[in-house]
Amino acid sequence: MEDERRPVLGGNSDWMSRLPEELLDVPLWNLALPGSHDTMSFCLDISSPVLRSESFILRLTDLLFPCCTRPCVYRWATTQQSILADQSDLGVRFFDLRIAKKPSSGSNLFFAHGIYTLMTVKEALKDLATWLEAHPKEIVIISCSHFDSMTNEDHVHLVEFILILFNLKLCSSKNVPTLRSCWSRGQQVIISYENEAMLLEHPELWKAIPYWYADSPNPKKVISYLETQKLKGRPDGFYVSGLNLTEDASYVALHPCQTMRKMTTKALPLLLHWTEAQRPGPEPDRINIVCCDFVNVSEFCSIVSGLNTN
Repeated sequence: MEDERRPVLGGNSDWMSRLPEELLDVPLWNLALPGSHDTMSFCLDISSPVLRSESFILRLTDLLFPCCTRPCVYRWATTQQSILADQSDLGVRFFDLRIAKKPSSGSNLFFAHGIYTLMTVKEALKDLATWLEAHPKEIVIISCSHFDSMTNEDHVHLVEFILILFNLKLCSSKNVPTLRSCWSRGQQVIISYENEAMLLEHPELWKAIPYWYADSPNPKKVISYLETQKLKGRPDGFYVSGLNLTEDASYVALHPCQTMRKMTTKALPLLLHWTEAQRPGPEPDRINIVCCDFVNVSEFCSIVSGLNTN
């Protein structure tokens, strides 16, 4: 069955370095870049409580019936299946990192989607830094957002860690990043950080990247939403077209045996057919970053990166 296919790993680990000469001076926001939605949700901790930012009803249900609530949240909140290095090998160049402070976790920060992850932020980013050392011509965009229950002190420590870890590999928001300009400076990392105080203090950080998100479990409605947004014209700079589907309480109740992966796998042929017809560039109707769930179960990354040379 399609849902049981083995992950398609590897093959696109150095696709940026193989792009033709005429694309080397194009701003990265005018290229097509594959991204993973809720990048770190592959390692959700089924024993953790639901996030404090979730609805009162969900938190109350979790308090009273955790043995029922958490497995359900896990099934629907898991949207990826591998670590950052594996996703990078697939060709992913945009990472959607939703960061949170887990209760009773000390100074450690984790990722979250409904519930918290097992892997810490530092562990994940160190893994990516190691991958970048082995692929010096590949450039990644890291979107840090949500920051559930984080304090100002947490932000200061996280940004300090990021600046030290990536150091000279960081591309400043004051520059227009192209492949050639980044290669000449040894820059490989663009950090988007959704916190105004940190942006004002650190010019290395980029503002939050707009994410077009249909909020629907229906792939036809997702495509219709994206087409409507395209008619309005693309934002300046980086932006994301989200192929990811979204369930709500009624959908979950009506589909008790389904999971996010089953729902996504069924919708992928239609979503990828739409993607194949897109083109990158500065024109109003062009795409830039395209994000998807379960990036390893289809040719999603190859399709998106291939749009650059069509």
